[in-house]
Amino acid sequence: MHKKLKNYFLFIFTALLALFIFIPPQEKSYNTDFSTIASADSSEEEMRGIWVASIVNLDYPVSPTTSPEELRSQADEILENVEAWGFNTVFLQVRPCSDALYVSNIYPWSSYLTGEQGTPPGTGFDPLNYWIEESHRRGIELHAWINPFRITHSASEWDNLADNSPARLHPEWTVQFNDNFYFDPAIPQVRQMVIDGAIELVENYDLDGIHMDDHFYPDSNFDDASSYEIYGQSFSDPGDWRRNNINLLVQSMSVALHNSNPDIKFGIAPSGVWACETQNPAGSNTVNTLSSYYDLYADTKYWVEEGWLDYIAPQLYWEIGNERADFAVLLDWWADVVAASEHSTKLYIGLADSNTSEAISPDDPWYDGAEIERQLNACHASLPVSGTIHFRYHFIAEDENLQEIICHAYQD
Repeated sequence: MHKKLKNYFLFIFTALLALFIFIPPQEKSYNTDFSTIASADSSEEEMRGIWVASIVNLDYPVSPTTSPEELRSQADEILENVEAWGFNTVFLQVRPCSDALYVSNIYPWSSYLTGEQGTPPGTGFDPLNYWIEESHRRGIELHAWINPFRITHSASEWDNLADNSPARLHPEWTVQFNDNFYFDPAIPQVRQMVIDGAIELVENYDLDGIHMDDHFYPDSNFDDASSYEIYGQSFSDPGDWRRNNINLLVQSMSVALHNSNPDIKFGIAPSGVWACETQNPAGSNTVNTLSSYYDLYADTKYWVEEGWLDYIAPQLYWEIGNERADFAVLLDWWADVVAASEHSTKLYIGLADSNTSEAISPDDPWYDGAEIERQLNACHASLPVSGTIHFRYHFIAEDENLQEIICHAYQD
């Protein structure tokens, strides 16, 4: 009797062990612990950042060229000035339109770099590698600024896409909108392409960060009805579905980047208004202003609350006292959002130095850089603010008043 009982328990134990061994693996979950992501950088140095744009040759290069000598010379001039003005971080636009200012197996060489999409610089020159080396030699961080979904900046560019452009290879992933072209964020393969492109950068270059701007959905009229039929049936509101698509990108990007390099800094510079309080009780005291939540379908406040970002850099491109969107009001609103989060996402403020170039009257608050000076002072006085980023290089290079204001503000 004892022997039979022993054999019975042995049989049960063996069966349970086999069941445990052959349980199929669970699908990878992205609901990971984000509590340490924004703490990867222990440095408390103030962010003193500047955007350097490549699209339509705004900052670099000033005109397309395949000449390594010219590309080096322009990079040297920018970095020498940036260092002299007191900046410690450059946000270089390396993927303006599903293209690349670097060696990529996913995106073709940018036409803004060499004049023809798919054409590399001469003698195997890699502009991004040069920028990184020269930035680091000067003690400056280099963050790769990417645009996730834009394919063209003007309709005429479509006909000149390279044969290896992802849009050429997968036209079914694209949407035409206002005579322009975008990848559809709803398509899982599109989001994965964007993530793979970021991982390619992190794995092949000694970058300090990956940076995205505010170009997600271009407008509420984006023609994605066919994608909604396929992917959006669990959402009664197409707006919630669109926001979820962008959430999936941001969350998955954060996980993938920090798995690849725990020290990488991942941040986004969204439109400065999440939502107006007339649209949402949690919104800011702003009116009739484009909002990231309702117009671009980017739930930027939620990203901070979930801890998916190392930093967020809202573009607060209005003056203090603006009737529709007051810089001071938005500064306090974003400071409250970051302070209320359980995570340590840093807050950088995007400043519109570009507005100074349009101020021709002393009555204009932006005249002679006066508004930038006021805003820098306000940011320095706000405890939750960890730094500022200026838009963009050209406007500072052309304005000695701005240079003096920034140098004074960034004195150590």
